[in-house]
Amino acid sequence: MRERAHEILALGLANGLEHFAVDPGRLPATADLVASVIRANYPALKVPLHARWRHFVFAGRDLWAEAAARAAWRDAHARARAGFDLAIVSVLLDAGAGAAWRYRDAASGLVAGRSEGLALASLRMFEAGLFSADARDPLRADAGRLAALTETDLARGFQAGPDNPLTGLDGRAALLARLGQVMLDNPAVFARMDAARAGGLFDHLAASADGRMLPAPAILHALLVHLGPIWSGRLTLAGIPLGDTWRHRAIKRDDASNGLLPLHKLSQWLSYSLVEPLRQAGIAITEIDGLTGLAEYRNGGLFVDAGVIAPRASGAGALPVDSEAVVEWRALTVALLDRLWPLVRERLAVAAAAFPLGALLEGGTWAAGRKLAREKRADGRPPIEVVSDGTVF
Repeated sequence: MRERAHEILALGLANGLEHFAVDPGRLPATADLVASVIRANYPALKVPLHARWRHFVFAGRDLWAEAAARAAWRDAHARARAGFDLAIVSVLLDAGAGAAWRYRDAASGLVAGRSEGLALASLRMFEAGLFSADARDPLRADAGRLAALTETDLARGFQAGPDNPLTGLDGRAALLARLGQVMLDNPAVFARMDAARAGGLFDHLAASADGRMLPAPAILHALLVHLGPIWSGRLTLAGIPLGDTWRHRAIKRDDASNGLLPLHKLSQWLSYSLVEPLRQAGIAITEIDGLTGLAEYRNGGLFVDAGVIAPRASGAGALPVDSEAVVEWRALTVALLDRLWPLVRERLAVAAAAFPLGALLEGGTWAAGRKLAREKRADGRPPIEVVSDGTVF
């Protein structure tokens, strides 16, 4: 992923891309902005990883921590399985919601849209047992229940309808149904200690940890291998679904991967999100920076709105997610995050070991991308509109 994204950036720096121009001279000012956002959001510079757990915190209240504290866990592994259940389902539900959709939480009075609203809605559905096959144990995401979940079930949980439209609702429902079926078909991974459930992946990873240590890329590897079949309708190679992998003519290889550019935004964000339940269960996670930055519209929008990259064509309308222009934009985003990271660390006077790339995403680039979007467009939409089925970003 990183190697091929940087090939695209190298072409951009040589003015060799068809869809975008790259101005590296704008990176220092972008780093200044991101550093200022980090200092405002995290004055002590104690920045966590960019994970789904951040979106369960509202006005200082950690709603998942509150729910977990009320539960009677048998042991640390039971809590970790539930954490995996929630993270996997919630992340897979977190594609772009559209600008109009809102979730209204009766318990707290909160009203939220976009990622925060999707997180809140998915948490409330999880707490209510929508994904559980056992009424006595609601905090689960069971394979059989997910496989039977309908678009109507999700619409009700998301409060979606004609007056509150949610982009890609059908795609989300189909994705969860495929997730359930994939888990049913693979009990060796997902049913090691229990009925097949998303949390079974915790047991699989825990068993593979060497000396209670697990490299972060191993989390991503497990997700790509064992959840790969959920990405139907995408590119395949030798019969293997490639997920968030697309074509770009600039990627040249002498093998079957010629022209392919992998990005795996949701799978990588999910990898970051699984780090915390693993750590809470006593497993140390190494090589965090083996994962890349995330190729999504807030990080990508930051570079467009800050002038680091500029579309060569404007006013083209919404672009298909598999269009070469969108693939190019997303690849540039991944590579430019690598370039931006040391500049921001320099401004904050922090070492790489104390400030991993995942902290840059959480503390700065995602928030800075949203900040610039709101300053430049009243509804905060990204600078480039993408047509997606609700399963990419």
